[in-house]
Amino acid sequence: MIDALAVSNIVLWLLVIGLALTVLALTRQIGLLHERISPIGALSPRANVEVGEKAPELALIDIHGFPLQVGGASKDGSRTLLFFLSPTCPVCETLLPTVERVARTEVPRVRVVLASDGAPEEHLAFVSDKRIAHLPYVLSAPLGMAYGVAKLPYAVLIDEEGRVAAQGLVNTREHLESLFEAQRHGVASIQEYLEKRSK
Repeated sequence: MIDALAVSNIVLWLLVIGLALTVLALTRQIGLLHERISPIGALSPRANVEVGEKAPELALIDIHGFPLQVGGASKDGSRTLLFFLSPTCPVCETLLPTVERVARTEVPRVRVVLASDGAPEEHLAFVSDKRIAHLPYVLSAPLGMAYGVAKLPYAVLIDEEGRVAAQGLVNTREHLESLFEAQRHGVASIQEYLEKRSK
């Protein structure tokens, strides 16, 4: 009886050790797989204004009737993030908290400008509902056409000198943050950075 108990105890410990080794092997494989999968940045379709070019300078009126200058060199050393959205776009709505967080935490400072087009009443209701009246919000079809915005949400990062630093479709927080990473690395996109690094 005691021998059977000792044998079952040994078998149990061998199974536990085998299971632990299997978990370690799987963890290592997951780590290797994670290294091989490249991060995906903002998707950059063909744009009217390429990264590195001067951003179009437009004098606009925001949704509340205040003048707003978009483009051109910054007087206070801040960058500008143009975030093209629509009140009917659920992904845009999901990204709004991230856009606001970026505006508060990025260094150097980032001025966020929300941009769209359409009926002002719908956008004013959206601004009120989402409590984003503190962010500049413009309705301007020419602004969207200047950058060739065809799909939403779309973001353009303009540097302190008034040049387009990065741009693209931003469906996730990672896509949005990749615009700032691309600027930090001096490339048009994270994909370009990874391509250069692999060569």
